[in-house]
Amino acid sequence: MPSPTQILEDPINSLIKRCPDMRTLRQIHAHFLKSPLGSSSYALSKILAFSALSASGDIAYARRLFAQFPNPNVFSWNSMIRGCSLVPEQSKEPISLYKRMLRSGFAHPNSFTVAFVLKACSIVSAFSEGLQVHCHALRYGLFSSPFVQTGLLNFYAKCEKIASARYVFDEISDKNLVAWSAMIGGYARIGLVNEALGLFREMQEVGIAPDEVTMVSVISACAKAGALDLGRWVHAFIDRKGIELDLELSTALIDMYAKCGAIEKAREVFDGMDVRDPMAWSSMIVGLAIHGHVKDALELFTAMLDSQVKPNHVTFIGVLSACAHSGLVSDGRRYWSTMQELGVAPLMEHYGCMVDLLCRAGRLEEAYTFVNDMPIVPNSVIWRTLLVGCKNSRTFDEAETAAEQLLQLEPLNAENYVLLSNLYASRCQWDKVRQMRKKMKDHGVKVVPGGSSTEIDGFVHEFTVADDTHPEIKEIREMLRDIAERVRRAGHEPWTSAVLHDVVEVEKQSALCEHSERLAIAYGMLKTEAPVVIRVVKNLRVCGDCHEVTKIISQIYDREIIVRDRVRFHRFVNGTCSCSDFW
Repeated sequence: MPSPTQILEDPINSLIKRCPDMRTLRQIHAHFLKSPLGSSSYALSKILAFSALSASGDIAYARRLFAQFPNPNVFSWNSMIRGCSLVPEQSKEPISLYKRMLRSGFAHPNSFTVAFVLKACSIVSAFSEGLQVHCHALRYGLFSSPFVQTGLLNFYAKCEKIASARYVFDEISDKNLVAWSAMIGGYARIGLVNEALGLFREMQEVGIAPDEVTMVSVISACAKAGALDLGRWVHAFIDRKGIELDLELSTALIDMYAKCGAIEKAREVFDGMDVRDPMAWSSMIVGLAIHGHVKDALELFTAMLDSQVKPNHVTFIGVLSACAHSGLVSDGRRYWSTMQELGVAPLMEHYGCMVDLLCRAGRLEEAYTFVNDMPIVPNSVIWRTLLVGCKNSRTFDEAETAAEQLLQLEPLNAENYVLLSNLYASRCQWDKVRQMRKKMKDHGVKVVPGGSSTEIDGFVHEFTVADDTHPEIKEIREMLRDIAERVRRAGHEPWTSAVLHDVVEVEKQSALCEHSERLAIAYGMLKTEAPVVIRVVKNLRVCGDCHEVTKIISQIYDREIIVRDRVRFHRFVNGTCSCSDFW
């Protein structure tokens, strides 16, 4: 025989479960208020949960209702904390709710509370608050809960605290699929492809079958590292295991192939999709843009509009970038107007694309006017783009203004000092170069070294400038000497202005030969033979001399070399580059 509590609760559960929308829920709420159920905390908590968590709910209604609760129970607090984490405009509101809950003293957090708050912390990168929640989990004896453990793991992984994430992962005695996927995703997020793939293999060895979420993380790791062979293996694994190629997984494959330099394969995956959402279209357009396939990118954008799919912010970053890579100023202005006509509000990234477009086209005065007319305060990226434009067009008067703004906004960013040093070095203003170095030293600023990687036989090899840590460095240097000699015989004069040192010419030439991408290319040539493509990923923009030398290498050694730098892809074949020297 059902208990009195069940007699009360079952009809409420049934009614809320069948509720289709907020209009109906308001009617149910009004009915409850007129009946004896009006004072039932159980009924009100169920209405709150629907308002806060249902796809048909209304978080504003949930907030108003929650404000009327004299002493909310833990279920109601959890509903609000989780619901406020699901809204599009992310904020610290869920964390504030959690603090209010603790201060109230009426309800104590349970494992779900901690897991929901940790997720909120990971979304807004609230690292210090997440650390406090970790302490609370230990204090309340909740750490053994699988929800809390995976919540902590996700939190540390998404905040890129990979050592802490791994510590939590190792502490979990019974690791489920969510834990394995979160740890693999953490490695993927910071580009540790070898670690991500190693853990993926370990996961299979212990009998945990991956799902779509796991595979997206593994593919993301391959994309970040530019590891095409590994990416192909993962794609084959997906097909072999019959894992469903849903929208997210298909889009991840497009992104991976594009970032690994296989844009034709990315297009093949895109064309094979039955349904494409804005992210799938945008990923393909961005991929084409960074490969310099401007005509294809803009034609695909037109096809997207013809398919009645509304472009998003990412779409227009791809479209405007495509225009910038080819100096299409009038087209860029037209797409800028289209973006606003379609109701897509410009973000800082879009303003950055327009400034980049004008700077690349040599229209520095227009770029400055555009920046001064921006309705939002320009960030460091905007000023850095202007400064690069000044350097490339050798317009030094405006450079001082951009430099001043840049150092005010980011006095501890090494890249700004390197850029300014580059500018002064190109004019042989060595006193100013020394001043920049002194400022860096005074502020304790450390330069991020140039780094490049290349994948050989399923393993990603990493190099930094003047690297001597690789186990095969002796053979690599022998290859570099052979390259330098053959490039010299081809008539190349090193562009020593790229070297930021007031030293003799021979030392400058030696420094250029030690750039990380040359070490990676030399290793690729050492370990592979034509027609295997040498693929290199670089963390910085490739310098002018390395760009010119790579063109010559592709011709005299008859090798295809694809370099992904921070700006775009460069495909070197038979002495030419796909960027047409416009990058």
